[in-house]
Amino acid sequence: MELVSAVISTYRRPVEILRRAVESVLRQTWPAMELIVVNDCPDDRELSESIRQMLNMLDPKILYLVHEKNQGACAARNTGLAAAKGSYIAFLDDDDEWLPEKIEKQMACMTGDVA
Repeated sequence: MELVSAVISTYRRPVEILRRAVESVLRQTWPAMELIVVNDCPDDRELSESIRQMLNMLDPKILYLVHEKNQGACAARNTGLAAAKGSYIAFLDDDDEWLPEKIEKQMACMTGDVA
């Protein structure tokens, strides 16, 4: 089964909103997933630490990367891409959510296993 890496880039997003995006990845029905969250230079260290704590509480396997200076969303996605181990990459905005079968349905299309 192919590993899918989900990458969420974030910048100044409230923890409660980011949590919804993260939980939507964790609820995926596709079993082979990794999650990478990239924080693009948080100027609020308290927010950055709150994000780290939330991610550790939800799933300690989530990879949390932090830019030391703001580089923009594209650079944050590229940082996540460089850290990804999956054969497939899926990007999710920090204020968006996926339906639980999103990745499973996409992988079925990619592998030709569509019912």
